[in-house]
Amino acid sequence: MLEDISDVDKRKYGVTLFNATWDAMERPARTPAEDDAMLAMAYASAYFWSFVAKPENFARSQWQLSRVYTVLGRAEPALYHAQRSLDLCIEHDLEGWDRPFAYEALARAHALAGDASATAAALERANALGARIEGQGDRDHFFAELATIEAPAA
Repeated sequence: MLEDISDVDKRKYGVTLFNATWDAMERPARTPAEDDAMLAMAYASAYFWSFVAKPENFARSQWQLSRVYTVLGRAEPALYHAQRSLDLCIEHDLEGWDRPFAYEALARAHALAGDASATAAALERANALGARIEGQGDRDHFFAELATIEAPAA
């Protein structure tokens, strides 16, 4: 069945669903049905990317799944997908902003789980790697996102 969908369309669906997921995350209020749709879109995006993507797209899909789960307040799957994102970055030697954002996802998920020491360790690593992101705009965006993480009390 999926063989009937061209690689161009699979890529288009991956991108469209990724962006729609991000739009849903940014909405100030969602219904439970909208939360369900947001999660389904994130998984669907990752699924379509799995056919046509480069390793960084896989890592970004895992990062987005982690972020969706933190928005939904679900620490365990957020941690799983953040770690998958980091593992993919390490496995494929991804740098740029992919690895710093994988640590951002870990910090956010550990904060949600209430693990102060793991949050601090991930934030320290994210800050160090984030300083090496090329492009001031990308670096500023990264640090703005990092600043939204509220570390739990030790």
